[in-house]
Amino acid sequence: MSFLSAIHIAQQREDGVGSLLFDRSEWGRLHMKGSPGLEYLHNQSTQDLTALRPGQGAETVFVTPTAGILDLTAVYVGEEECWVWTSPQRRGPLMQSLGRMLPFVRGAQLSDETEQTFGFGLLGSASEAVLQSLIGSEQIPAEPHEHRQVEIQGIRIHLARGTGLTWPGFTLWGELSQKVPLQEYLLQAGAELGGAELWEELRLEAGRPAADRELTTDYNPLEAGLWRAISLSKGCYIGQEVLAKQVTYKRIRQTLWGIHLSGVAEPGSEIWHEEDKIGSLTSVGLTSKGYLGLGYIRTKFEPKEGLEVQVSSVPGRLARLSFLSFPPI
Repeated sequence: MSFLSAIHIAQQREDGVGSLLFDRSEWGRLHMKGSPGLEYLHNQSTQDLTALRPGQGAETVFVTPTAGILDLTAVYVGEEECWVWTSPQRRGPLMQSLGRMLPFVRGAQLSDETEQTFGFGLLGSASEAVLQSLIGSEQIPAEPHEHRQVEIQGIRIHLARGTGLTWPGFTLWGELSQKVPLQEYLLQAGAELGGAELWEELRLEAGRPAADRELTTDYNPLEAGLWRAISLSKGCYIGQEVLAKQVTYKRIRQTLWGIHLSGVAEPGSEIWHEEDKIGSLTSVGLTSKGYLGLGYIRTKFEPKEGLEVQVSSVPGRLARLSFLSFPPI
């Protein structure tokens, strides 16, 4: 990316306009075929997936029996199939985890299609206009996680509303052979390329937890601020009892916070408030808002917006970020 392009993209971010195209092909795309497969995924994760109709989707968290996080995913439901978008690092472990009991589910088949497909994220308020210029407005999904198959200049793809962050936009995927021509069509229609470093900045600014940082089996989805991806009323599923008790008895031990920092700090650093060690830093980076980190803070210290902390020797203050949601307790 040229220096002038970087300035232009920074201005787009500040103004909330524009359309940024991210190559998300490294994210996992697992393909479940057969109608029993949806119920199987439903029983392995936190969301009420069986309530979804073909063309709908939702975020869901796959967890261990003790509710430790395996991954935050997006599931898109079709007529006799569904797609599971995973974190890049988790596609293999999740494929292995889901495969253990799948042979006992007659009529369901799971495959990892990541290497045979591409994935794009189209972010920004002008993203819808970019797509409208290529396919018209009637084919564009309207509701969050709504998805459908569309054709762009003869290229058949899956198109879903939502970006995996809090920016408006869309997720696209299709056959790998169509990746380059589709990218060209999107750039010609007004999108601009964004790189991995910019995606990480936007992730931190939104507060989306990441695999191997905030998403590990040491934490559960309630602690990670993934309340909207959880159903406590859908009945029994792996880890459900642990999460239900934490909500019922108000025993959420720690919660994920954003931390505005006055300088750089190392992930893993202890977070202090006055004389108390109150948590640990899990991610940090330089963003358009300065240095910004994510960290788990123990609830017994009553964390709140603006609370002044020290991360190692670096001053900071807590911030509630837009991606995070917590139970009303």
